[in-house]
Amino acid sequence: MIFIVGIYFCTFNIIYFIEYELFMFNGCQLVMTFLFDWMSLIFMSFVFFISSMIIYYSKDYMMDDLFLNRFIFLVLMFIISMMMMIVSPNLISILLGWDGLGLVSYCLVIYYQNVKSFNAGMITALSNRVGDSMLLMSIAWMFNYGSWNYFMYIDFFSFSFDVKFIGILIVIAAMTKSAQIPFSPWLPAAMAAPTPVSSLVHSSTLVTAGVYLLIRFNPMYVDNSLSLMLMFISLITMFMAGICANFEYDLKSIIALSTLSQLGLMMSILSFGYIYLAFFHLLTHALFKALLFMCSGVIIHSFKDCQDIRYMGNLFNQMPLTSLCFIIASLCLCGFPFLSGFYSKDLILDLYSVDYISFFSYIIFYLSTGLTVSYSIRLIYYLMISDYSFFSYHSVYDDNWCMLFSMVILLMVSIFGGCMLSWLLFPSCNLILMPFMMKVMVLIVCFFGGWMGYFINKFNLFDLLFNYYMYNSCLFFGNMWFIPFFTIKSTYFSLLFGLKLNLISDFGWFEFMGGQGLYYLLSSVSLYNQIIQNNIFNFFYIIISFWFIILMFI
Repeated sequence: MIFIVGIYFCTFNIIYFIEYELFMFNGCQLVMTFLFDWMSLIFMSFVFFISSMIIYYSKDYMMDDLFLNRFIFLVLMFIISMMMMIVSPNLISILLGWDGLGLVSYCLVIYYQNVKSFNAGMITALSNRVGDSMLLMSIAWMFNYGSWNYFMYIDFFSFSFDVKFIGILIVIAAMTKSAQIPFSPWLPAAMAAPTPVSSLVHSSTLVTAGVYLLIRFNPMYVDNSLSLMLMFISLITMFMAGICANFEYDLKSIIALSTLSQLGLMMSILSFGYIYLAFFHLLTHALFKALLFMCSGVIIHSFKDCQDIRYMGNLFNQMPLTSLCFIIASLCLCGFPFLSGFYSKDLILDLYSVDYISFFSYIIFYLSTGLTVSYSIRLIYYLMISDYSFFSYHSVYDDNWCMLFSMVILLMVSIFGGCMLSWLLFPSCNLILMPFMMKVMVLIVCFFGGWMGYFINKFNLFDLLFNYYMYNSCLFFGNMWFIPFFTIKSTYFSLLFGLKLNLISDFGWFEFMGGQGLYYLLSSVSLYNQIIQNNIFNFFYIIISFWFIILMFI
């Protein structure tokens, strides 16, 4: 129903802005605002649709969990926080949804209570806190403008220092939530959460919050040096995620790194100002990425909670329906013609080719596209085509009809969703003229990436010895360029510095000379005063006696 209302709003260009004033402080209004336009309504409908499929999927996936109701309530709180962020044009209410996403994501990442989950949850929470602090600083800075509504009271096109500074803060906040370099390590670490949570987080909620924020704040950073910085960081993130996914053997981590690659793609096209195209790719990506995680959850369940793809093989004979959903979702990710990912990715690549960019950016962008095809073909080969591996005699079946129902519904929408959305969001055709070789470049890169993904799987003894010889290089590329190492070290030293500062200040001289010292001083003075007041009768009697003695002598 929300999707139909969103299409109606899009057709007739209707916007509803609901505002309720809570209070006014120093001439600055704090109002509760809700913005209902076609973009927020369509995004909301996609979030509701995907989350409903995931909750139905969780009915079977989390069947043996003793605290299933707690899990469902956490997921619902997660969705409500995302709704709060989608319909908010006000930075205060955006912060409510933003912080709600960070807090509930921490609770969901540590849901399986072990040391790995606790560490992953800590990295996730601390990385997102950087973005929260940036939003708080931007709220404080926007206090000068009389309102926190981002599109009503700020003259975006004046490009004063204030507006540029707020733009920098907003971009950094979006980079933390959408896991761009150097905040990338929390995204694969968050795979410690249950698979339905991963499916929800990586498709339409947590990681897309940063992209959605940049879509709304688009005039603040386009056509200045900030957009160039965003383009460079997003390109490097795409490239790094594509390389790391080709070295990874954990099933959920590979799909998480593919999410990181697609987020870099959205950020890079946002840096050019194509907000509707980024939003289009955001919606199509949400569909097939949720389906990918659902299929991986069924596979992990069937293999007794094993996530290593080297132990799997020949799944197409044993789980044909799950394998079909997985292969079609992977082809959507690659941009296979006339599936949902094709309509957005091909348009992005065409516009990227005809825009004014450097040769370096062009090469990195197309290499990242080829790497996407490479790790998708590698994953399909390991799961579906290769021979039986460790679980040779382990029988697996497509018997979880509750899970399969959600997967088949998402499969249908993933196949036809891109075509439908392209008709609805782009009613008029745009003619893009480019040379023949530049247009064929996409096909060449995709075929080369697919060949490389197949070639990686065909290792022989010489290749293994060569890999051992190149051990340090493989270690570097497989560990996200050692960014997690630096992140963990910086987190450790930051927490240690905070502890020392707390001991020095709050439990040290500030405590002795500040509130606690003042308390002790006032307590001693009041105690002395109380002693005087308790003995005042004796003191008065002595004075009166002394006075009478003096009178008698006189």
